[in-house]
Amino acid sequence: MQTDPEAGMRNVSSTTLGWFVGQLPDGWFTGPPEITYDRDEILVIGTLAEPEQARDADEETRRAACRGRVEAFREDTRAARMRIADQAEAKFGRKVAWGVRCGDERVTFTTLSVPVMTRLRLQERSVLDTLVEANVARSRSEALAWCVRLVRDHEGDWIDQLREALAHVDEARAGGPEPSSG
Repeated sequence: MQTDPEAGMRNVSSTTLGWFVGQLPDGWFTGPPEITYDRDEILVIGTLAEPEQARDADEETRRAACRGRVEAFREDTRAARMRIADQAEAKFGRKVAWGVRCGDERVTFTTLSVPVMTRLRLQERSVLDTLVEANVARSRSEALAWCVRLVRDHEGDWIDQLREALAHVDEARAGGPEPSSG
């Protein structure tokens, strides 16, 4: 399980959201799920009701109760989530990952780890190798993922500006003329 918020994903269309809401059993979540996607994966995040006995408890007890609620949800809904994910993959051509919020906890269940081909020069490889040799990462792949998270965390506002600009480009493309056939 990962507890880091997913960044860089786009919200699905109203039609796709509606499809998922129609597939989800009533009572799973306290409201409609947050559903985002990228080119490889759809991520469904629902909010679970916080355990009632934990609301007036100390912070440690509340967090433990929420973690217990998350673990129970994950186990109790596994078969149904897998069935919905299989149907969604056939319909949308993307894998589906699941996650939940409960209180202040946000947990994402197993998500794809997609290989990305890249070519790095000696100086860039040296950075990755230094991270591996210093036991910051176990492999070049893990070191590169660490670097990407570092940029995401420290340059988040700039990355968000780029994403907003790209959303405007997507809107402009969608509103453009259709090619003529002839």
